[in-house]
Amino acid sequence: MGSSEGVRLLAEPALAAAGLETWDVEIGRGVLRVLVDAPGGVDLDALTRASGIVSALVDEHPELAPEGSYQLEVSSPGVERTLRTPEHFRRYVGAEVNVKTAVAVSGARRHRGRLAAVDDEGIELQPGDRPDGESIRIAFGEISRAHTVLVWGPTPAPAARRRGRKASATPSAAPAALDAKDAS
Repeated sequence: MGSSEGVRLLAEPALAAAGLETWDVEIGRGVLRVLVDAPGGVDLDALTRASGIVSALVDEHPELAPEGSYQLEVSSPGVERTLRTPEHFRRYVGAEVNVKTAVAVSGARRHRGRLAAVDDEGIELQPGDRPDGESIRIAFGEISRAHTVLVWGPTPAPAARRRGRKASATPSAAPAALDAKDAS
């Protein structure tokens, strides 16, 4: 099987010359995935250019590609980005992230919260569900997976509070009326 680090080292300078950043390289069974980004994001033309660059480089160095036939995928990292390197984490200080650890940290392996700080050894996560308000320290070596979380906006108020009355356990008659109308 090929080397994702080898593909990264090969492709990074050529992609940078085209104004693109190599965000991540993944090699799996039958697939070579290269994620690229640029200031302001990437469009279809940029992805097409990147695909041509990576394809030509891997054709020249087949030892870096997956064995046998494989599919080359070149895309943007998306809005929920995988975070692998300390630099990735530094860019998203203040953002909401999900982190899965290889071992339990503070009694759990899955953590979600605001990325409060990053240094050379790890991250500090401020979980929203911790009543004590304390942050969790996670070393880079303990992180098995991490990604940003798309937050759509403020959490809407419960329906009862928006209407200015107490919530009722009694269902509304409107759905039954619609069901009767639809049945005819």
